[in-house]
Amino acid sequence: MPKILTAAISWVAAALTALAIGTTAQAAPPKDTFVMAKDISDLITLDPAEVFELSGGEIIANVYDRLMMYEPEDLITLVGGVAESWEVSNGGKTITFTIRPGQVFHSGNAVTAEDVVFSLRRVVKLNKTPAFIVTQFGWTPENVDDLIVVDGDKAKVTITEEFSPALVLNALSSGVASVVDTATVLANEVDGDLGYGWLKSNSAGSGAFNLKVWKANELVTLEAHEAYRHGAPGVKRVIVRHVAEPSAQRLLIEKGDVDMARNLTPDQIKGIAGNADLAVNADPKGALVYMAANSAHSILGDPKVAQAIRHLVDYEGMANSFLEGQFKIHQAAWPSGLWGALDEKPFALDVAKAKALLAEAGHPDGFEVRIDTLNASPFPEIAQSVQATLAQAGIKAEIVTAEGKTLWPMYRARKHELILARWSPDYTDPHSNIDAFAHNPDNRPEAKLTGVLAWRNAWINDGMNAKVVAARNELDVGTRESMYHDIQRDLQQNGPYAVMFQQTEQTVKLKDVTGFVSGSNFDLVFYRNVKK
Repeated sequence: MPKILTAAISWVAAALTALAIGTTAQAAPPKDTFVMAKDISDLITLDPAEVFELSGGEIIANVYDRLMMYEPEDLITLVGGVAESWEVSNGGKTITFTIRPGQVFHSGNAVTAEDVVFSLRRVVKLNKTPAFIVTQFGWTPENVDDLIVVDGDKAKVTITEEFSPALVLNALSSGVASVVDTATVLANEVDGDLGYGWLKSNSAGSGAFNLKVWKANELVTLEAHEAYRHGAPGVKRVIVRHVAEPSAQRLLIEKGDVDMARNLTPDQIKGIAGNADLAVNADPKGALVYMAANSAHSILGDPKVAQAIRHLVDYEGMANSFLEGQFKIHQAAWPSGLWGALDEKPFALDVAKAKALLAEAGHPDGFEVRIDTLNASPFPEIAQSVQATLAQAGIKAEIVTAEGKTLWPMYRARKHELILARWSPDYTDPHSNIDAFAHNPDNRPEAKLTGVLAWRNAWINDGMNAKVVAARNELDVGTRESMYHDIQRDLQQNGPYAVMFQQTEQTVKLKDVTGFVSGSNFDLVFYRNVKK
């Protein structure tokens, strides 16, 4: 066995041992292995038909290629991924994709049009949380075999709704458009589950890396795909270590036991400023931090109460203290810096105004409420700040923290009161967020539109639904942008949300590490160009 591989295996074993016994003592990572310390407690599945969490989205972005792509070398230009080219016909309703030749899956199987068709059909038939990204095009388990087909050596999709073809192509750059190896997936199928049970913790992709190990709340290990279409990645393997505590991450990066720390707090970033061995990257992200009120709640469902809560957040105080450098104030449902963004900030801490609104709603003395949020920084700290300002208006809030694997299923079951959460776009068209925040075509519990925030919060507004559909279908770019601005203003004043902040990701790395790419979205984080 080559010495460098032996060293890498020994290092992984040491890392696992350290994790098991609660220590951080270990040697520096091997030269060909990129090791990150990151909180990956939200990682609950790695099936691209199901992934809807930030850590999972990042991992599958490096394991699978999608039909369409934003490449790490150019994160603003939509290009073909598995698709080499495409042709739009039938009045914009049909798109035919020519598959890029020479691609191979990690298994060695060739990537074909059949794999593209199988992958998209699989998403629709499994109908897991992110399926709405493509089922909005009119695809259902009953009709998808007729609307997504192999056409010679090409893959052809037909939509039944009035969508702009540009929006459809953008959506097909999301994680659910990852192309899976049909033969490998079906070889692991059990009782007609389309390989779902197996693919939750295994992989069948053609991306830059192959999944080797996932140990929940411990680590993820990826191995380079030497036959990747862009050439072999810059490192042989990537290890993402689950390190929940930022202080532990800081210790690891300062000792050189990891190559990068992903979750250091602003004060810790300042504390390492004089360390010549370390460098800090700051990357604007599309991730939003927001608080949402369950509209089915007898008190929170009152729009005046929701409006009062928006005036009981100390946006400036948080942004200028414990969030400084990592979050900026942003109060609209689509991130700043992307086309269609609204940068207006109509809310500030105003206790008197909030008290007046609560009195109008019949709650002059306030009420009691529960705030559910993540147990990872900065969410408990944000929740504590909100708890304090809510109390100034008589609202007594209990904070309940949990890991993502507990919090998100609870939220999708609509069992929260107030929830402090995060959201990132699924693709870079405003419809991605606006459809989630504002569009709820069926508010019945049995509809289970779990990927839609409006449904999760039991909030439905027929006028808003119509606005979202009209903006989605508008072909004139300028008019469409104005429509999205109007929707965001309406949501700011009348929705169940208090959108608070937008993230800037600060990562701390060893100075000899280059090529790590952290794009605007959680699934635009790429490892393949990393070198040490």
